[in-house]
This record gives sequence, C-alpha cells and structure tokens, in this order.
Amino acid sequence: MIAYLTAIATLVGVRALLTLGLNVQWGLTGLVNLGAVAFFAVGAYTSALLAVGGAPLVFAWPAAVGLATAAGAGLAMVALRLREDYLAIVTLGFGEVLRLFLLNEAWLTRGANGVTAIPRPLHARFAGHYDLFYLALVLVVVALVYAALERLRRSPFGRVLRAIREDEIVAAVAGKPVFRFKVQAFALGAGIAGLAGILFAHYLAYVEPNMFLPQESLFVWLALILGGSGNNRGALLGSLVLLGLLEGSRFAKDVIPFLTGVRLAAAQQILVGVVLVVLMIRRPEGLLPEQPGSD
Repeated sequence: MIAYLTAIATLVGVRALLTLGLNVQWGLTGLVNLGAVAFFAVGAYTSALLAVGGAPLVFAWPAAVGLATAAGAGLAMVALRLREDYLAIVTLGFGEVLRLFLLNEAWLTRGANGVTAIPRPLHARFAGHYDLFYLALVLVVVALVYAALERLRRSPFGRVLRAIREDEIVAAVAGKPVFRFKVQAFALGAGIAGLAGILFAHYLAYVEPNMFLPQESLFVWLALILGGSGNNRGALLGSLVLLGLLEGSRFAKDVIPFLTGVRLAAAQQILVGVVLVVLMIRRPEGLLPEQPGSD
C-alpha cells in the first residue's frame, strides 16, 4: 500500500506541474491552450531520447525544457494572431499532430514501440528506497516552481498578464506590448509542461505516443477548473482532488461485483463529469478561487 500511495503522490506532483503551467497560460493570461499535453510530450520524448542516446541528464533535462519552451513560443507567435476560438482549435490540433508524428516517425521516436530503458536519476545511490527519493525530487521541483510562479504572479509582469486577461485593449492603450507578453506567458507554461514530461518519463522509464492522448489535456483543464483558475494553490489542490477521484474509484470494483475493467473506466469518466457539473453549478469559481487584490 505504501508503494502504491508513493506512486500516486508522484503522479499527482507531475500533474500539478502540468496544471501550474496551464494556470500561467489560462488562469493568469486568459490564453486557451487545449494542447497542453503536446508540450508534456515534447519534454518527455526529448529528455528520454537524449538520455537513452547517452547524453548526461544535466544536459538532457535543460535541453528538453528549452525545446518545450521554444515550441510553445513558436506556436504562440503563429496562433496568437488568431481569435480566441481559433487559438483553441490550433492548440488542440497541434497536440494531435505531434502525437501522430511520435507514432509514425519511428526513425526518430521509435514509433508505437516507445522509448524504453530511460535512465532514472541517481538510481544506484537510492536503489533501496528509490520511489521515495523520486517522490521527494518531484515535490521539491513542484515547490520551487510554485514559489517562482507565486513571485511572478505578484510581480509587475504578473500584474500585466492579469490586465491582459481582463481586457487586452486597455492593457495595449496603457502602453503594454500585449503580443509579446502573451508569447512569453505561453512559452513559460509550455516550459513547465515540458518539465513535467521529463519527470514523468524518467519515473516510468518508458514513454509511448498513446500516453499523450488529447484527453490528457482535458484532465489538466478539469484539475485547474476544479481547484480554481488563476490561483496556484488551486492548481495544486485541483490536481490532488482529480487524481484522488480517479485513483480512489478503482477500489469500487472490490465492492461492486459487476464493475469490470471497461465499466470501471466508464464509471470514472462519469464520476469526473458529475463532479465537474456539480462544481460549475455550486461553485463555478473552483475550490480555491483567485482572491482579487491579494498581491
């Protein structure tokens, strides 16, 4: 049971990083990104392929974050010239195009077989309690990213992002380069998603394209909406509650005999949908809503 809880806590930490990245884009800046899983995949695959190819992790990890950030900036520079609804379509399409690229370009990505035997950092040193070590590593990364984003949220940069979210025309009239700030926010969120992908890949020691389906982006959005958009603490809480619901519901088949594997998966989706509908009716701002004037 301890090993299971440790694994769940590690995955919650990875999800929390993804949600924090989306919170920069949507919660602070109002940018719709339905392809968050794409940058998660960029980070995971870049680090995995470099590490398996023999590159040291001190090179592979920054390279993966850098590529995810650059991909976010490049997509933003194109997509942000479109209206908000088209931005959503472009980001969603980018995520699926990237997944198909990972699936079909086997010469680079190893295709449907995925990347195996991904090195795990400091595994030899902490072999006896490696899962606990990795959980501690993930929690430290989450804490550092959270602290940095809280500082950013209270900074002049963060205040400009919120001004753009509320009314970008007013922000532009005030002399702020709106487009540049949007690109920077989108790239920052993509880089954080890439960091989450790195931790995910090196924890499982295996990645394959179907780990990055569009529904994974949906779960990130659900976590952010559940916790409270615009609030970093809400992003953390939403990730914890959502994954807790998904994992906790697995035990339902122990008390409900007819709940087979397929039915359980459907029941999980129904449960998440019901929780989201109830939340939107009873508490549309989320469990921990953003507090105006909290800077």
